Amino acid sequence: MRRREFITLIGGSAAAWPLMVRAQQRIKRIGVLMVLPANDPETQARLAAFAQGLQQLGWTVGQNVRVDYRWGRSNVETLRNASELVALGPDVILAHSSGAVTAVLQTTRAVPIVFTVVADPVGGGYVESLAHPGGNVTGFTNFEYAISGKWLELLKEIAPAVRRIAVLRESAISAGPAQFSAIQIAALSFGVELRPVDVSDAAQMERAIAAFAGESNGGVIVTGSSAAAFHRELIVGLVARHRLPAVYNGRYYVAGGGLISYGPDYVDQFRRAAGYVDRLLKGEKPADLPVQHPTKYELVINLKTAKSLGLDVAPSLLARADEVIE
Repeated sequence: MRRREFITLIGGSAAAWPLMVRAQQRIKRIGVLMVLPANDPETQARLAAFAQGLQQLGWTVGQNVRVDYRWGRSNVETLRNASELVALGPDVILAHSSGAVTAVLQTTRAVPIVFTVVADPVGGGYVESLAHPGGNVTGFTNFEYAISGKWLELLKEIAPAVRRIAVLRESAISAGPAQFSAIQIAALSFGVELRPVDVSDAAQMERAIAAFAGESNGGVIVTGSSAAAFHRELIVGLVARHRLPAVYNGRYYVAGGGLISYGPDYVDQFRRAAGYVDRLLKGEKPADLPVQHPTKYELVINLKTAKSLGLDVAPSLLARADEVIE
């Protein structure tokens, strides 16, 4: 080979090298499926935490990662949006709630999935066990069923006169009946009457709560579900209208006027989920990443709501609160 040809070859290879590197460093793609509306402040807070978590781990949107978002409320809409996300060829999908996980799994068993705010991933059939998920799914549960008894305990502590309790649950998911069963067990110690109310149909729920409030000494427990979260403004409003003391599964209900809540930091779950997404993007397998429980539970009390109901909150309960809204 002549010297001039050799120099030209080397020069051409050097010029092509950055292009080859860029081609090898393909931008990763993340799909996000939410069951809360896009304009919901809680949605925005959770997704902001997820984006912040990714950024801290070195993922910059537009440079080395792309994030596609879809929102779905009904089962049909969620399934359609799950199919759209899978068709985009994501490397990982972040699925919020049981409904989203179910929809994605009906579309693919190959794309790695990280879930958040799922109460019973084993009962739902998403993983084989918490320690060894076994398939293409892993993630973060929002609580253990034992917390359901804690809700009853707190309701009786803040409103001792309560003798009848409407338990708002989503019956179509496995966690709905399971949470109600856990409350039933706790109710034996308190001698209270329970009445299940499904939260999937807003009109039916309104009628049920209105009928329940027709008798005295009533209270409400709002268990964890995406349907309850979606209807939370309606639920808090109904409870206030009928002057019923209520305990909720998350802070955002109390920030919106609810009385008291006990549950995990849901925003933190999305921040932690970014860590699992990062590991999957770097080649780890969902089957090797154990499902994680919340690391912290928050007790939040709205004193203004307590006063409107004529309730005196015990100093001992206030002292245990992580946050008091006045």
